[in-house]
Amino acid sequence: MHDDIYRYNEERWNALVEADALFTRPMLDLDAEKAQAYLDLERLGLPGDLAGRKVLCLAGGGGQQSAAFALLGADVTVFDLSTGQLGRDRRAAEHYGVDIRTVQGDMRDLSALDASAFDLVWHPYSLTFVPDARVVFHEVARVVKPGGHYYLMCANPFFSGLTHHSWNGEGYTLKQPYTDGGATGYPDQDWVYDQKPSGRVIPEPREYRQTLRRIVTGLTQEGFILTLLSEVGSDRLDSEPGSWEHFTVVAPPWLEFVSHYRPDILGR
Repeated sequence: MHDDIYRYNEERWNALVEADALFTRPMLDLDAEKAQAYLDLERLGLPGDLAGRKVLCLAGGGGQQSAAFALLGADVTVFDLSTGQLGRDRRAAEHYGVDIRTVQGDMRDLSALDASAFDLVWHPYSLTFVPDARVVFHEVARVVKPGGHYYLMCANPFFSGLTHHSWNGEGYTLKQPYTDGGATGYPDQDWVYDQKPSGRVIPEPREYRQTLRRIVTGLTQEGFILTLLSEVGSDRLDSEPGSWEHFTVVAPPWLEFVSHYRPDILGR
């Protein structure tokens, strides 16, 4: 049974698709070289030879990463709660003449997927849409093969809920407590849209803080060994204070994690 969290996220993401928000637009101009550059697997320390490898794009609909992986020869499954987002993946697959499997569901319950089925789980920004990351990590550990990899991008927990609107003339003021599962909310940034549709109200992001302690410990307890941690922000040091670009210089909004699933070593 779907709970309020599922229903809220489903409504929001289908509305974002209708609005043609930036991260719902399928990539329809890729070739193998562009796909390789877009995924940037070498920087992440991930295997670059994807031919025949099984890849799960987790809560990653929209026809972007799935198309890139498929063009590089991977066997791609996309799991997402938004029918609109999954439709974008099918559109990209048709455009490129590749096969992409789409499955609708909640990332907190991957029972629709086989155990030990994937060489790589690719999880773009979505973890903070649920209150407890550990539930998701447990599901990922079930579906990834021993020796496989898990890529995760999520909000930097230290700055979760903070935006450039928090500029006080000297810096960006932290106000929310640093607690696991704490709800955060803020308006979508201007860059998300070219223009908002006139007919449908888009719910604001509703996110939950996952402390760094919970993320790292949660991964380790499920048998994942962290191999990369990257702070994602901007290097535009000349940005105007109070702008989004300047904010991302001072407070990198995102983190990337790459983990190797080795339950044999960690004794899961």
